[in-house]
Amino acid sequence: MGVAETNRFHRGLKIEFEGEIWEILEYRHSKVAQRSAVMKTKMRNLATGAVQEKNFRSGDSFTVPDMERKNMQFLYKDDVGFNFMDLESYEQYTLSPEQVGDSAKFLKEQQEVSVLYFNEEPSGVELPTAVEIEVSATEPGMKGDTVSGGTKPAKLESGATIQVPLFIDIGDIIKVDTRTGEYLERLKKK
Repeated sequence: MGVAETNRFHRGLKIEFEGEIWEILEYRHSKVAQRSAVMKTKMRNLATGAVQEKNFRSGDSFTVPDMERKNMQFLYKDDVGFNFMDLESYEQYTLSPEQVGDSAKFLKEQQEVSVLYFNEEPSGVELPTAVEIEVSATEPGMKGDTVSGGTKPAKLESGATIQVPLFIDIGDIIKVDTRTGEYLERLKKK
């Protein structure tokens, strides 16, 4: 187990707080006149899925839990939850929507991910930093509009909606940063 101070916070960091494991979703450094600096965070409880906003003093330190990672393949989502298969034992596991959290926005069938275990219980999903995913719905692309910097909403095959450049069409394969949900590049044109 390691230790992380507030100045080392980043999206996706897991910390122990009040006896439970929390994932940092957002963080922002704030300083009010003549007071000590504060780190404002938005965190998700890995066990319950509850999201809370917490403020910590600059310099506070937290234990980083030892989490085991198992490579699994996402199979499908049903009424119960998200179904994964262990790539070594071929056993299947179901994780609740709370355990999967925001990772669900970029999960697609047959995708390999790391399932995080704490105390031998699955507690979350860790995606690669970028995924290749198909655009399933968007307004028609505008030919030649690659420089204006304009964006439009696009729905991905996973169900998430992100902002993409105007030249992106339905069926295009794009690369998306899973940490921020931002478009990175177009890989294959329809």
